[in-house]
Amino acid sequence: MSLVLFACKASDKTELVSPDGTKTISFFYDENSNNLSFSIQYDNQDVVLPSTLELFSKEIEFSGNLSILKVENSTVNNVWHSNFSELSNIPDHYNQTKIYLKLGEAQINLIGRAYNEGIAFAYEIPEQNNISEIGLDEIIHYNFDKDYPVWSTPKREPGKLTAQGEYKKIPLSQLEAGAERPLVIEVNDSLVVALAEAKLVDYARLSFNKGTSSKYSILSELDGKMGEQKQDTISGAIISNRDSEGVKVHKKLPFQSPWRVVMIGKSHGELLENNYILQNLNDPSEIADESWIKPGKVLRETTLTTQGAFAAIDFVVEHNMQYIMFDAGWYGDEMKNESDATTVALDPKRSKGPLDMEAVTAYGKERGIGLILYVNRRALEKQLDEILPLFKTWGIAGIKFGFVRVGDQEATAWMHEAIKKAADYGMIVNVHDEYRPTGFSRTYPNLLTQEGIRGDEETVPNAHTLISMFTRTLAGASDNTICYYSTRVDAMGSRASQLAKAVCIFSPLQFLYWYDKPAASPEKKDGLWGDTRHIGNEPELEFFDNVPTTWDETRVLEAEMGALGVIARRKGKEWFIGGINGDEARKAVLDFSFLDPNQTYKAKVYTDDETIKTRTRVKIETAKLTKDSKMELNVKSNNGFAFHIKVNK
Repeated sequence: MSLVLFACKASDKTELVSPDGTKTISFFYDENSNNLSFSIQYDNQDVVLPSTLELFSKEIEFSGNLSILKVENSTVNNVWHSNFSELSNIPDHYNQTKIYLKLGEAQINLIGRAYNEGIAFAYEIPEQNNISEIGLDEIIHYNFDKDYPVWSTPKREPGKLTAQGEYKKIPLSQLEAGAERPLVIEVNDSLVVALAEAKLVDYARLSFNKGTSSKYSILSELDGKMGEQKQDTISGAIISNRDSEGVKVHKKLPFQSPWRVVMIGKSHGELLENNYILQNLNDPSEIADESWIKPGKVLRETTLTTQGAFAAIDFVVEHNMQYIMFDAGWYGDEMKNESDATTVALDPKRSKGPLDMEAVTAYGKERGIGLILYVNRRALEKQLDEILPLFKTWGIAGIKFGFVRVGDQEATAWMHEAIKKAADYGMIVNVHDEYRPTGFSRTYPNLLTQEGIRGDEETVPNAHTLISMFTRTLAGASDNTICYYSTRVDAMGSRASQLAKAVCIFSPLQFLYWYDKPAASPEKKDGLWGDTRHIGNEPELEFFDNVPTTWDETRVLEAEMGALGVIARRKGKEWFIGGINGDEARKAVLDFSFLDPNQTYKAKVYTDDETIKTRTRVKIETAKLTKDSKMELNVKSNNGFAFHIKVNK
C-alpha cells in the first residue's frame, strides 16, 4: 500500500523555523483524509510550494484515519572540528521537529530540520505489528511556481556518464531522468537553492526528473536494482539497464531514510560556503584516533616501474607532496574479472616493468611518503577482505576504488562498508568514477575524496569547470586530477587557471600533474596515459608546493556560473586565492576585506603572460596588502590567477 503526503488545509500544519528566522518548512496534515504535505519558505517567500511525498510498501498498509500521536521539538547548537574540510570549525545549529503519525494501524515518523543553511527532512519507520522487514519505494514531487532554470547533468541512459557528465542550464520543465544531486535551481538574482541528499549509507540513491504533479514540478525517485553491471572499458559508463519498477529498498525495522535536503542561499557562492550542511546531517566520526589520516598532494606514477617510483618519491619529497600512486595496470588488466589484486602482475599494455612493490614501499617509508594503489571494483568486490591485510603488510597507505557500482541499495551499502573496512586497516580511500558524496566523510574521514566530477581527464574547458565549482562541489570534495604540462591544458584554459584549481576545487587528497612525470623518471612509450610530459622547474611550481589541501576558512569572492569564480581559503595565517575565468576577457576586482585588520601582508601573484619566456608562460609578481586593499586584474579569456598571501614580517 502507499502513503501519500500531499496538500491540504493550510490551517492544519506544523511549522519549523531556522535559528536565524529566515527559512521555514511547514508540514500540513488533515486528520480526516490521511493527507500530509510540506512547503518551504525563505524570508516569507515561497520556495517550494505544497509538495507531495509518496511511500509504497506491500508489508505495511499506510491507510486509514490519520492521527498525530505527538510532536517533539528540539534545538541543537554545536560546533565540531574537522581536520579534513573546507572549514576547521563547523557550526551545527538547527531546530528540529519530529512528528509521530498513525495512519490506521500503521506508524511513520517525520523529522524536519531547519538550519540557517537550508532545510532537511527524513522519515522513520518504527517497529510495528510484528513486522521485521519491509520493501519500500519513495517518490517526492517538488512543486514550484515558475519554470526556473536548473543546472542539470545529462539524461541517465546506458552508455552515458551522469555524475561525470556535462552540465547544461535548462528550464526545470525540460529535466530528463537521472539528473544528479545537488540540483541547483536559480529562483532569482538573490535566491538560489539546491536539491540534495545527505547520509546515503545503505539505501538507493535518488535522482531527479521532470515532474507531473503540477505545471512546474521536479520528481525525485530512487534508483532501481541493476543486475550484472556492464561498463564501457574506457569511460566506465554503465551499459546495463536498471529496474525502474517495484521495490527499491529493503530495510529491517526500525530505520530512518537518508535526508532530503534543500540548500538555500542568496547566491551560488553562499551555497558553496555553507555546503557543510550535508556533513552536519551525518553522524560524527566513528574513528577514535584520526591521527593516521593524512590529507595531502599526490603524484600518479605513470611508468609502473621501480625506477619511476623512486624518481616520483624523490620528486614529491622535494615538492612538499605526501603520496605517490600506482594507477590501473599494476596487477593486470583491471577490466578482466580474473585479474588478481593480491599480486604484482603488470598489464603489458600499461608497462613492461620491472616493478618491485616491496622496494617501492620501503623507499617510500624511508622518505616519509605513502603509496596509494588503484584497484578496480571487479577485484575489490571479490578480494577486499584479502587485499586489506595484504596491503597492510606491504605498507600501503590507501586505495583508489575504480569504476565502482553506484545507485541501487546493494551498491551503496557495499561501498560504505568497504570504506569502513579500509579504516579498520588504517587506509585512506579515494572513490572514483560515478560516486558522489553525501557527507559520509564526516563519519569515516578516511574517505578523503571522490570523483563524480567532469574533471581534467575529460579535457574540460574553464567554462565548464566554473559550473562544476558551484554544482558538483556543493556535495563535497572532488578529485579533479589537475593537469599541468599536458597539451590538453591549452584546450582547457591556461597554466595559471590550473594553479587556481588547487584552491577552487576542494579535495583533501589533491592529485597534481596528472599526466606528467618527474624529469628523472624513465622515458617510456609503452603506456596508455596519453600525452605524458616531464615536469619542469618553472618557478611558479612553488604555488603547488605551498598550497594546502584542507582549510580553516573559505570565502567565495566571485561566483558567476560558467563565467568567473574566485575563491579565497585560509590555512593558519596564510591565505590562498584561486581565480578562473571563462570564455570572455574581463576585469576581476579583488577586495581583501577578509584579511586580518591588524596585519599587513605580502602576496605572490601568479598570472598568465605570453611575454614570459618559459614553457608555461606564468608571471610572478609581489604585492603588499591590507584589509583595505583592492586590486584589479585584466584576465584574458580562459585564463586565471592565483595568490599566496602571508603575513608581512
